[in-house]
Amino acid sequence: QVQLVESGGGLVQAGGSLRLSCKVSGTIFSLNVMGWYRQAPGKQRELVATVTPGGGGSKAYADSVKGRFAISRDTISNTAFLQMKELIPEDTAVYYCMNKIVRTLTTSWGQGTQVPDSS
Repeated sequence: QVQLVESGGGLVQAGGSLRLSCKVSGTIFSLNVMGWYRQAPGKQRELVATVTPGGGGSKAYADSVKGRFAISRDTISNTAFLQMKELIPEDTAVYYCMNKIVRTLTTSWGQGTQVPDSS
């Protein structure tokens, strides 16, 4: 069973930085797509960033976070990261980690971690 455990959310001042972590177990982490999504109050869940498997790992970002957020993965610790900087109030949301098994397209989600209003 695939399990994703997020950590790193919390209050930070506007303009500050925060790093989210997502520890993955129960799957071959290095073969999976990893992603971060977020859901703000009253809004639909939206894509923040994804990274494909492989040494290079192709990365994609929502326009709203380009240049401010960076997704990465560590295949030794089976952990994905989302480094966030220059936080703005619009970044306030619950952030969810996502794992997708490429072969079966099976998607798993973490429990979510809160990034509160930074204003």
